[in-house]
Amino acid sequence: MSAIGVVGVRRWGIIGGSGIYRLTGEKTFHRRWVVTRYGEVVCFVGEWAGKEVVFLPRHGEGHTVPPHRINYRANVIAMRKLGVQTVLATAASGSLRSNLAPSTLLIPDQLLDLTSQRPRTFFDGENAPVVHVDLTSPFCPNLREALKRAAEELGIAVTDGGCYVCGEGPRYETAAEVRALAQLGGDVVGMTAGTEAALFREAEICYAIVAIVTNWGAGISPQPLSHAEVTAMMEQRLPILLQLFERVIATLDLPDCPCRHALDTYGEAARKWLEQA
Repeated sequence: MSAIGVVGVRRWGIIGGSGIYRLTGEKTFHRRWVVTRYGEVVCFVGEWAGKEVVFLPRHGEGHTVPPHRINYRANVIAMRKLGVQTVLATAASGSLRSNLAPSTLLIPDQLLDLTSQRPRTFFDGENAPVVHVDLTSPFCPNLREALKRAAEELGIAVTDGGCYVCGEGPRYETAAEVRALAQLGGDVVGMTAGTEAALFREAEICYAIVAIVTNWGAGISPQPLSHAEVTAMMEQRLPILLQLFERVIATLDLPDCPCRHALDTYGEAARKWLEQA
């Protein structure tokens, strides 16, 4: 299929696993391939909650790409090319705190990114402009407020605020690492949202996550960690999470936001660099 260029529409984006695609209604979404400087990305474009929505399977169709090998830059640029301005994402997470039990839904407001092997900026390479975006609030505050308001309206229990720690993966943490991450201020640990948060801010796209606590961290858990435990909890909580996303998408009218002005001080050179990606 041919590449597509920047679409002049305002769309919502959803990032998550294949369960979201299935539960939102496969027949209403159409596969689109987007070619970027960083590689080709498959997305699904359709209508949901009365709005145009782009769904992106973070780990590829069939969950075939591990977190440390995800082409994050291509994913974010593909969303931008499709006219996405606001992104809601799921994040399977391990608990670093005894008061955050599995099944908890948490809306983080802070981030510790401990990855080191992944590209974490668009602004590198020959002739790239020098850009330093502000990540004081790594997750869009306006979108976080919308998620909290929707949760209250629907009677869905969520934990407001917390620090998401992004590890490299694909292995889980050791018990000593879990203790250290908690001492650093972390509340939950995952392997994806830290990279996405920085790149979406550079792309001037609002981005927030709901972390699903799928398991206790190593050393807190009375048993060894297993991927089956994670996927089972995600399947259990996804229908509730989708209710939350649907309410936000249906009721929020994509207001202007500081996230969409992250490159204002760098002039058009930075935005032109992204447009050429």
